[in-house]
Amino acid sequence: MVKFFRSFMKDESGASAAEYALILAIVGTGIAAAAVTLGGNISSAMNAAGNCISSKGSTCT
Repeated sequence: MVKFFRSFMKDESGASAAEYALILAIVGTGIAAAAVTLGGNISSAMNAAGNCISSKGSTCT
């Protein structure tokens, strides 16, 4: 067991292409989810602003 631990600690090999692809997929999924959520919020805000403008001076919140 000690021999395995020593060899593990000395191992300096880098990440493989599969690991980079997995990281990219996770980050890409997060960005896509954020874009969808943010897009919906922006759309709602723009519709509210448009309704406020078209109501010609009534109080809008």
